[in-house]
Amino acid sequence: MMNALGLSVAATSTGSPFHDVCCYGAGIAGNIFALVLFISPLPTFKRIVRNGSTEQFSAMPYIYSLLNCLICLWYGLPFVSYGVVLVATVNSIGALFQLAYTATFIAFADAKNRVKVSSLLVMVFGVFALIVYVSLALFDHQTRQLFVGYLSVASLIFMFASPLSIINLVIRTKSVEYMPFYLSLSMFLMSVSFFAYGVLLHDFFIYIPNGIGTVLGIIQLVLYGYFRKGSREDSLPLLVTHT
Repeated sequence: MMNALGLSVAATSTGSPFHDVCCYGAGIAGNIFALVLFISPLPTFKRIVRNGSTEQFSAMPYIYSLLNCLICLWYGLPFVSYGVVLVATVNSIGALFQLAYTATFIAFADAKNRVKVSSLLVMVFGVFALIVYVSLALFDHQTRQLFVGYLSVASLIFMFASPLSIINLVIRTKSVEYMPFYLSLSMFLMSVSFFAYGVLLHDFFIYIPNGIGTVLGIIQLVLYGYFRKGSREDSLPLLVTHT
């Protein structure tokens, strides 16, 4: 995704203008859909604030996304990679969004979930601090880039796997009330864009995790289409913003 994007754009050129345009186009589209993905949960959190409760919503997607954004942010800085400032910029914005979402969830969660999510948040920053320390203390610049790159791929796969619990909830309840449509759609479009980008570059570090994300996105959209009619009317705030 965004981690591998910076490395490939900075260091890869096939010499074919059309191929390069396709690569850049897919990469730029992936960045745009990533930004859409960052803002897509806003209607969900408006509902949480309005109702004063997190209900059955899960904070795990935002916890995973925060860790992923932090790792990719670190990857995009000159300490790790040269010439990929856009990666750091996009992921710094993403990290701020995920932190805001997680803080809102903690504020409106019950006592048990508040402790659980707060502990996970502390753990995320602890893991990130450890990654920064290890990568600076133990590796030279080239090895550091590979080390952080592998971690970013792993964190991306975990982020894509986080909707599995929501998929299970949809199947159990036969309702898409707790699976926001725009979140699923944005993740699917982002995954497809970066999957195409990875295939064009023959870079499995990009297309394998985003291929997984594409499959999960398809499953979510199919489930949404299948169970949408059985959902309650009050699921609408997940999809649109009411005034």
